[in-house]
Amino acid sequence: MNKPVSLLVGGTLIGALLFLAGFSLFLRGQKSGGPQGQLVLKLGHGLDTGHPVHKAMEFMKQRLEELSGGRATIDIYPGAVLGSETESIEQLQNGSLAMTKISAAAMENFIPAMAIFGLPYIFRDDAHYWNVLDGKIGQGLLRQGESKFLRGLCYYDAGSRSFYARKPIRTPDDLKGLKIRVMSSKTAIDMIVTLGGAPTPIAWGELYSALAQGTVDGAENNLPSFTSNKHYEVCKHFSLDRHTRIPDMLLISSKVWNRLDPQVQAWIQQAADESSQFQRELWQKETAAALEKAKEEGVTVYEVDTAAFAAKVAPMLANVENPEVRHLLKQISEVK
Repeated sequence: MNKPVSLLVGGTLIGALLFLAGFSLFLRGQKSGGPQGQLVLKLGHGLDTGHPVHKAMEFMKQRLEELSGGRATIDIYPGAVLGSETESIEQLQNGSLAMTKISAAAMENFIPAMAIFGLPYIFRDDAHYWNVLDGKIGQGLLRQGESKFLRGLCYYDAGSRSFYARKPIRTPDDLKGLKIRVMSSKTAIDMIVTLGGAPTPIAWGELYSALAQGTVDGAENNLPSFTSNKHYEVCKHFSLDRHTRIPDMLLISSKVWNRLDPQVQAWIQQAADESSQFQRELWQKETAAALEKAKEEGVTVYEVDTAAFAAKVAPMLANVENPEVRHLLKQISEVK
């Protein structure tokens, strides 16, 4: 074999070895039922299999397999079987789990600028919301987590968050004294306090029993999450106040990402982006279906005066302390 050919063969072998080396951290081969040498990324999240976000993840898995010709796939573990949201984040940070879904509100504990999403009534409409997330502001926020080994891949629609409880909530005054479950987010806690309620941080997986046992009087979330987790069995009043619109974020461990070949990274990012678009369309259908489901289950749904709620929480926007969040708030208001 002449020297040029030897170099070519050697380079090809080295390239193949480097490609596979990028897979080594999450190779499971025959253990996962896939071909030996296949990259299998573990993705854990706390949602049920009927949730639109889970369905989007299944779509992403399919697209990654198609783009990679079967050389890469994703094993998805729903229902918090690999741990809570906080535990999943910790696993991403140490590189023992590849991917997870987290609410942008929970990311506030790692990246203070994420508090922007917890501020009430900052998006004018659906188009404004996605123009922000798909534009410079949203994409910049996705990358801020890298300092904590958390790389954002895309956003998933989590709809507008509204209140639901055992009793009607038609005006802000109806929240006075109510124990309302919130995410572990300072901004979410501050909003409930501003409205006169008693914020109670509880893990999502524990909320049904907390509602059933009276540990909390109500909660706030979107309609698909309300119905898919059967919270209508306990809370028969849902108020469409639409106070916040906080996206879900798909994260990958930076420790995992940085070990992958650039081509693999490109496949994963494309599959994630396509799954985001898929999920947005699915979310609209699921939200409409969830509204009908709630009514069928005997839930009274209220269209409330959102202006009254917005006026009540307006001081939160005027008194934002974090200069970066204040700057983001101004930038968002200027997005067309």
